[in-house]
Amino acid sequence: MAMSRTARRLVILAVPVVVIVSVILFWQWDWFIPIVESQASGSIGRKVTIQHLHVKLGRITHIVADDLAIENPDSFPEGDPFARVQHVAIDFDVEGYIRHRTIAISTIDLDHPTISAVATADGRDNYSLHFASSPPPAAGSTPAPGPTVGKLTIEDGQAHVVIPKLKTDATATIASRDDPTGKQPGGQIVVEAKGTYAGQPVAGSLVGGALLSLRDKAQPYPIDLKLANGPTKVSLVGTIEDPLAVAGADLKLDLSGPDMELLLPLTGVPLPKTPPYKISGQLDYADRKIRFKDFAGIVGSSDIGGTIAVDPGPERPDVIADLHSKSVDLEDLGGLIGSEPGRSSDPKMSPAQKQAVAKAEASPQLLPNTPINLPKLRAADLHIKYRGDRIKGRNVPFDNIQVAADVVDGNVSIHPVALGVGTGKIVATISLTPMAKDEIHAKATIDVQRLDVSRLLAATHAVNGAGRLGGSATIDTAGNSLAEMLGHGNGKLDLYMSGGDLSALLVDLSGLEFGNALLSALGLPNRAKLECLIGQFALQHGVLQTKTMLIDTSEAVISGHGDIDLGHEKLDYSVKTESKHFTIGSLPAPIGITGTFKSPKVGPDLGTVGVRAGAAVGLGVLFPPLALLPTIQLGVGDDNRCGRLMGQK
Repeated sequence: MAMSRTARRLVILAVPVVVIVSVILFWQWDWFIPIVESQASGSIGRKVTIQHLHVKLGRITHIVADDLAIENPDSFPEGDPFARVQHVAIDFDVEGYIRHRTIAISTIDLDHPTISAVATADGRDNYSLHFASSPPPAAGSTPAPGPTVGKLTIEDGQAHVVIPKLKTDATATIASRDDPTGKQPGGQIVVEAKGTYAGQPVAGSLVGGALLSLRDKAQPYPIDLKLANGPTKVSLVGTIEDPLAVAGADLKLDLSGPDMELLLPLTGVPLPKTPPYKISGQLDYADRKIRFKDFAGIVGSSDIGGTIAVDPGPERPDVIADLHSKSVDLEDLGGLIGSEPGRSSDPKMSPAQKQAVAKAEASPQLLPNTPINLPKLRAADLHIKYRGDRIKGRNVPFDNIQVAADVVDGNVSIHPVALGVGTGKIVATISLTPMAKDEIHAKATIDVQRLDVSRLLAATHAVNGAGRLGGSATIDTAGNSLAEMLGHGNGKLDLYMSGGDLSALLVDLSGLEFGNALLSALGLPNRAKLECLIGQFALQHGVLQTKTMLIDTSEAVISGHGDIDLGHEKLDYSVKTESKHFTIGSLPAPIGITGTFKSPKVGPDLGTVGVRAGAAVGLGVLFPPLALLPTIQLGVGDDNRCGRLMGQK
């Protein structure tokens, strides 16, 4: 029987009602999960999954996603996903979006978020995300404003970071909380971390402002960071006006530790070995440079201050440093030439450092043989100026030091290093160029400019004198350490002096195998006027050979002969004194200087003394007056200045 018109109308009306009622009764927001996952995955270039989706509609719509996960890259080894959150709750202002087309999120709540940031030994990682770029706005149109977020809370967050290249395996807990002082209405973020970094134990804590306040330029973002990486300790406290641009920083940075070399993993800037240090200064950022400015502190027994600016750069950091010390101990700078810095008597030195210094002091070798680390030289470009107003040390002849140096792509240019000695100075320019097989080609020019002899000899506590010493030296060599370079070098050394005076070694020299009586017998006076000094040496394959070594005084002419082997650190030298005056009882035998740089031996050539004494005894048997000849020196009394002295060679 045909359905009546009324019945058909009822059916037509009932169908949408039934559909609507069915949708209401059986509606699941999970139906939208594939759409949400697709949009999220496309925006970060990584698969995103959601287990459940809950929505509570209203003017402020409450959205909750359960078990949200950001997976690892497809080719990455199996393991925990990069990120997972048990619950993500978002409060979204729907009315604001409908009226003004603005995305306003009043709160985001992350419940038990976990991050597993992992890198493999071959350099792959799971934390590099590739965000999709938005299309540019149409010509003449105004770009839509970005989303605004009112508050972000994190409950029981955790992060695990594993980076084999950095020798890092660390875990951090992350949570938000209300500011107990009430100064930060948006609350605080608290991070506690521990594990290993750069192969050293690491532990740190960070208390900062709420993460979303990073975008608020009107409210300085507070930072309180404490970090210990092995024995190195870092404290950073203060505020940043614009954290996202790292601008307007008012931060105090404190650094302390046993060795600045350990700062490389934290700063990216290679530094030489140092004794224990403690420095403090202001940290700032401007013109794309991080500045550690107006800092001051102690390194070993030396004070240090100045400013360091670091431009991270696309390839490697570019560092400009202007450093200054009022008083410096050169032992603290030993790391610059490959020796162990500091002194074993320094109570701040660690037992390992004291042992290393004691081992270096006990070594028969004087010249440092620590290989130069070429990768460190290439790790950063450095431009350094340093001056030390006063050099400490009773036995150090130097008064002050100035250094200007550049390291660019591993090439070192020192221009110059200047050591003050009284009113004069020693000035050296040095270039180091990396070669194949981890070797370095080195060239150096050294000028001795009006060196104050009185200041130079005062450091010996054995010889006094006065005058001005001049000269020059050059070296061209290759090697991988200071010892190796000097042991292979070629070059020359010239010294000259005219006028002044020089005392005899009339002090207690019994430790040098002879004493005052023997020196007196050799005809050395208490003090003599210096007429001229000439020293000419050739350096060939690490051996310093004497061409000329003459000292003309009012009392005697002193000559030197022999070699100094820099490669083996051996001395084979003799000094002979020829008296200018009539003396009886003098035994002018050469004085031999042998042994090593660390353990020199000084004494008369006893064989020559024995021959002369034996000759005197034999002549005395035949003709007694002849016995006086070997012990009589006839002084010519000539004014032997440098020109005449050279003519008599």
